[in-house]
Amino acid sequence: MPMRKYNVAIVGASGAVGQEFLRVLDEQDFPIAGLRLFGSGRSAGQHYCFRGRDIEVEELNRDSDFSDVEIAFTSAGASVSREYADIITRHGAVMIDNSSAFRMDPDVPLVVPEVNAADALDRPRGIIGNPNCTTIQMLVALKPIAGLSRIRRVHVSTYQAASGAGAAAMAELQEQYAQIARGEAPTVEKFSAQLAYNLIPQVDVFMDNDYTKEEMKMLNETRKIMHDDEIALSAMCVRVPVLRAHSEAIWVECENPVTVGQVREAMSVAPGLVLMDEPAEGVYPMPLDMAGKDPVYVGRLREDLAVPGGVTFWTVGDQIKKGAALNAVQIAQWLLHNDPVFA
Repeated sequence: MPMRKYNVAIVGASGAVGQEFLRVLDEQDFPIAGLRLFGSGRSAGQHYCFRGRDIEVEELNRDSDFSDVEIAFTSAGASVSREYADIITRHGAVMIDNSSAFRMDPDVPLVVPEVNAADALDRPRGIIGNPNCTTIQMLVALKPIAGLSRIRRVHVSTYQAASGAGAAAMAELQEQYAQIARGEAPTVEKFSAQLAYNLIPQVDVFMDNDYTKEEMKMLNETRKIMHDDEIALSAMCVRVPVLRAHSEAIWVECENPVTVGQVREAMSVAPGLVLMDEPAEGVYPMPLDMAGKDPVYVGRLREDLAVPGGVTFWTVGDQIKKGAALNAVQIAQWLLHNDPVFA
């Protein structure tokens, strides 16, 4: 990392992703001169320890002063990001936003560092969008295939952990199992139905075309990040009773046929990707094992029997890490090395 240190802020510091930002910044040895934490009125006054320092959460309001902040990681929801973006960026801070507020804004780059890092340099509003967790995970795995041939079509089925709905949702899943074990009716507040011992084929709200907003995010964000408005993608997003780490089954068809051997070789050297693919030995990624880890893991790589020259595979990635906080921190790390603003 560069010798210079930077003033950093985390907005939404008390949430699941905000807490992950604290851990990831420390794990990545991010060069921090000063760290400020912001939250709602409910979170203001809480204290968190970072590298031996006790830091109090400040209340985010219209009078908040970001004049000393160079990089702000925001994860407090789309409405908060929209309301405070101008306040956060007015003095030159780069806002790396984990919400959906600006992802499809043409003036806001949407970045997965392994895929389109250079897009982060063109940010007219001073904002960089952190993509949806499912999109990030999928595109890290698709990037090496795109290097072999333009991707024409993708089908994906996601198996999304409770962590995607936040810390309270994770707690609700644990409590549901405990309530059922006690013979009590499970509490259902964070999901549309009981998640314990169940699958819910709905993540986010339904759109007019009967796809959910989450499913449409995967299509629209993929086209933007890959700079390809013609790529076809169809997603089915499912909530599963797993605490953290999302899984995805992906089918890929390219313009030119690709072989499993070609894809395996490309994936084996791809940044941010780890092959765990010895199915005969029972070696493949599972969310229980991948929780808390940085990379995206790939297994069950094989020929697509329905599409000649196509491939299909299974991926697992920690939704709170690579799907949120780590991807945002990696964007910032890339900027420190490549953007003259941070020289």
